[in-house]
Amino acid sequence: MSPVGLLFLTLFNSILGLSILFPILGPLGRELGLTEVQVGLFSTGYALMQFLLSPLWGRLSEKGRKPVLLLGILGFAVSFLLFGLFALLGQRGLVPAGLLFPLLLLARLLGGAFSSATLPTAQAYVADITGREQRTAGMALLGAAFGLAVILGPALGAGLAAGFGLLAPVFFSAGIAFLNALFVALVLPESRPQGAQETGRLSPWDGRVFPLLLLGFSLNLSGVALEQTIAFYFQDRLGLSGVETARSVGLALVLYGLVAVFIQGFLVRRFSWPPRTLLLLGLPVGILGFLLLVVAQGFPLLALGLALQGAGTALAGPGVTAALSLAVGEGEQGLVAGLNASAQALGRMLGPILGTGLYRIFPEAPYLLGATLLLVALLALPFLLRRARI
Repeated sequence: MSPVGLLFLTLFNSILGLSILFPILGPLGRELGLTEVQVGLFSTGYALMQFLLSPLWGRLSEKGRKPVLLLGILGFAVSFLLFGLFALLGQRGLVPAGLLFPLLLLARLLGGAFSSATLPTAQAYVADITGREQRTAGMALLGAAFGLAVILGPALGAGLAAGFGLLAPVFFSAGIAFLNALFVALVLPESRPQGAQETGRLSPWDGRVFPLLLLGFSLNLSGVALEQTIAFYFQDRLGLSGVETARSVGLALVLYGLVAVFIQGFLVRRFSWPPRTLLLLGLPVGILGFLLLVVAQGFPLLALGLALQGAGTALAGPGVTAALSLAVGEGEQGLVAGLNASAQALGRMLGPILGTGLYRIFPEAPYLLGATLLLVALLALPFLLRRARI
């Protein structure tokens, strides 16, 4: 198997281990006597550590991709094992009530700290093993691995929880991560050439990358705001019960994910579109998806709007990542990938707060915000690409 294929498996396994937990964190938190705010802090803290530490991991990966990738996966595995053990002790009443939440939060912070090594190192790895013409296709394959894992993970997590209890997915995630670390150690080759030139620092304010980082942040912010509010929107717009909402949103999100995986795993790789083309296609499609969500009344149009927004993100996301990679030198790939991962994490941190806050003002507000952000990005695109010299 090619190094790109091996990296696909590595990233897929990493994201699968994380997404397995999506359906069980809420009910597990309630079973342990935690509040909704405390459960929410697990995700916020995780994203905060990724925001803070991704640039550091990207810089360290300039000395060697494989060791950093391996350390990130092992740290992720240990953090999930600790989270499961603390939760198990909490279930059995062996941890004081006041101590349980800090211990669980500590485990999640460790998970965010170490998992923040995976994505920037994987992106820098792709930059190492692809030429400039193949860069976009390689980045799209990483996006396809991410999307496929997000589709399959929640279903697997729900099945494990139903069959073996709420903690089964947590320990299963730790097990996947340990096996993934073994796979990386034994099979994945190092991509960073010995004696390769290193660059000490890359500022996020660097004119080559700052506009593109801002674009990536806007894409992630608008996408996460949508994800956090779409279930409320379906329920309110269609007048559904809780069970009906879960079924309808689940079906629509599967379509959303499949469209994204098809675009990134097949179309982008098949046609090898450059970043400029991906952004010129993706931003208008994303705008159309957001606007359709605003006006749609029935399930078919709501699902179509969600799918269009997913298609737009699937096109524009690899466009931003590849543009950032092409905007800098070969000795700065880890640095720019770390900054990119940090910008994405900032979007994941702020998206839930902004999306739910706007939804309380009026339900269409998060999607009007998304359309506005993408429209501004589309109008500014010639300037952004000129500054990046792409």
